[in-house]
Amino acid sequence: MKNVSPSFGGHFDVEAKRESIMEIESIMAVPGFWDDAKQSQEIIRKRTTLEKTVQMWDGLVRQMEDVRVMIELGEEAQDAETLTEVANMTARLTMEVEAAEFQRMLSGPHDRNSCFITINPGAGGTESQDWAEMILRMYLRYCEKKGWKTVITEYLAGDEAGLKSATFNVSGEYAYGYLRAEAGIHRLVRISPFDSNARRHTSFASMYAFPEIEEEDIDIKISDSDLKVDTFRSGGAGGQHVNTTDSAVRITHIPSGIIVACQAERSQISNRATAMKVLRAKLYEREVEDRKDKAAEIAAEKKEIGWGSQIRSYVLHPYKMVKDLRTGVESGNPDAVLDGNLDEFVVAYLMGVRRNVADVE
Repeated sequence: MKNVSPSFGGHFDVEAKRESIMEIESIMAVPGFWDDAKQSQEIIRKRTTLEKTVQMWDGLVRQMEDVRVMIELGEEAQDAETLTEVANMTARLTMEVEAAEFQRMLSGPHDRNSCFITINPGAGGTESQDWAEMILRMYLRYCEKKGWKTVITEYLAGDEAGLKSATFNVSGEYAYGYLRAEAGIHRLVRISPFDSNARRHTSFASMYAFPEIEEEDIDIKISDSDLKVDTFRSGGAGGQHVNTTDSAVRITHIPSGIIVACQAERSQISNRATAMKVLRAKLYEREVEDRKDKAAEIAAEKKEIGWGSQIRSYVLHPYKMVKDLRTGVESGNPDAVLDGNLDEFVVAYLMGVRRNVADVE
């Protein structure tokens, strides 16, 4: 069994976090704490984050003590059934310890947040549009396996098949922390189902992740006079993803030229509220890029959707393989990967990023 010791707890600075929680509770007890709503909400969110880490550690310690007790009982009684239970408990504890260690890598300012995912095809018409649809399904399946809720907020169907663009919201803890690892260009090699001569084609599609930013999280000023709001009727091919009503909303942010849309709800008010969340997330991304002079801060570095810029290749012919070009991780089962089995790639990437940060530190 992996050694769950006080030194492991030190990785999480548990006692320091307990002291921080007590300090925050002292601050909250001061008269006038709620006068500044923005500051008070920020402090409460910080306390909640600290409490989750402490509760997670306390749970691991309790499990460790349970294992020790069961080991003692099993050794005294020489009971095979008890020893089997000890092995099972140890395996579960080891998995939870490893998960806790991995979660430490998700320490970015918005890694805990829900997020929006945008998917777009590269050049190549129907081929790339169909590939973009496959990418959409892959990430929806991945989110389903992680237990996150997804809502497609914008979907523009391709002319013959696939999609021209899609945006969906992912609600769940650490959704952005995980999905930012997948941002970039994805390349597909296959025998085209749209080519009567059954020739091999290469297609590209992009996926980018944007953290969901609440109004109080960042000072992004959006004036109504800077917005052009249009309503339209959703429909056409691909309409199975969205409601067919006249309540769809498209918002153009005139100063930046950013256009967002939502057609997920039957209420125009709800669609506008969701579209504004997407706009705020994209304006936040742009603000960070301007400050840092790089696109990799919030979404992956944006490149042309084509040769030489992909993060991963999916080959379905003449052999079957998926290879991540950043980490070297490979899978000989592309069907499983396209069905949302992505954790192997996500974990390898995030571990690599963590190692690079540690080397710099």
